[in-house]
Amino acid sequence: MRIRSALARYVLLFSVYAILMAAYVWCTSSNDVPDAYKGTAVDPATFYTPEQLHDSERLNALRNWIFFMSGPWEWLIYLALLTSGIARKWKEGLERTKLLLAIRFPIYVFLVSLFTFVLYLPLRIFSYALSKSYGITTQPASGWMRDKLVEFGVSYITYLLVTAVLFWLLSRRGRWWLKLWLISIPFTLFTMYIQPVVIDPLYNQFSRLTNPELERQILSLAADAGIHADRVYEVAMSAKTNAMNAYVTGIGPSLRIVLWDTTLQKLNEPEILLIMAHEIGHYAMHHLEWSAVGAVASSLVMLRLGAWLYEWLLRRRGERWGIRSRSDLAALPLLLLLLSVLSFVSLPITNAVSRQAEAAADRYGMRLIGNADAAIPMYQGMAVASLSDVNPPLLVRWFRDTHPSDMERMADALRFNEQR
Repeated sequence: MRIRSALARYVLLFSVYAILMAAYVWCTSSNDVPDAYKGTAVDPATFYTPEQLHDSERLNALRNWIFFMSGPWEWLIYLALLTSGIARKWKEGLERTKLLLAIRFPIYVFLVSLFTFVLYLPLRIFSYALSKSYGITTQPASGWMRDKLVEFGVSYITYLLVTAVLFWLLSRRGRWWLKLWLISIPFTLFTMYIQPVVIDPLYNQFSRLTNPELERQILSLAADAGIHADRVYEVAMSAKTNAMNAYVTGIGPSLRIVLWDTTLQKLNEPEILLIMAHEIGHYAMHHLEWSAVGAVASSLVMLRLGAWLYEWLLRRRGERWGIRSRSDLAALPLLLLLLSVLSFVSLPITNAVSRQAEAAADRYGMRLIGNADAAIPMYQGMAVASLSDVNPPLLVRWFRDTHPSDMERMADALRFNEQR
């Protein structure tokens, strides 16, 4: 009875939160800009049609609501596993099979991962259907589902490896969180190295840029910035989305300069070169390396705080949830819950750092090109393609935005040209 009461409280709190966030995203003005920008190129009313403005307002309210639901919905899933006793029953059922731990463990991790994937799927389907209805996503449902299954497989393998090490450390004496952090450092660097050449191709098809002259100009920009690359990659995204993107990723031999084919189709040459100058700026200013340092440093803080919360919750609720020790497999949903909560809470800090880096790359790109003439039409075109909110509300900027707003980027481009 106590378990059902606890789960009911969590559901009630989630429902109240969902209503409050719905009120926030609907009541905050979308695409509203300060009076100083009214009627200028920064004002969305000058480059959105009235229909696009209406669609952008509605779409972004729903997008933001889904985002703010995603974290708490995941927490509710983990809490359901804990408070309902499902996680404990799975563990005990596997123990009764007398199978070796080396067999029971991956099965248990798979059950938790599958349970979470299935219950989280409705929110993802809603997000996909929303983007599809507004023409942002063009990917067929079958292809989208394939990507989600690939994502599930990659996540499961990652969880299995990480949790195997984690529970082994938890079963031993000493500062398990510090040992886990030390082990995570080479794993983080290795992931950065293999992401472009192993993981990314699982989702998308990469090829050499089909426009040799444009490739030559991009490589020339890269050489001017001290980046030695011999090719530019084109990734086929038009079958999935109408949005545009470009990026530089990888370290050492895994370095890749990548353009989405949608970007090539919808932007002209000066706009594409400015985007690539921005991405080259990230690499030239060592943002990838600093990102790795930041990830390593922040993981130490999160692991220490998470360890303290984990031990405290085990003392307070461990017996009620059927967790007999800190290395009990039944504690996996609790560990995942803490990881998700701490990641969400840290978003304002990590996003603020990211926005600073993106703003610096914007300025680097404009300096590398020598002007910002292509910036305004480029940002306008990208905003229209994704129906973005050019000036999102405060909580959205804090928790969701990794880039400066379109309004801020266009205003910065105007200032750059004025100061030349």
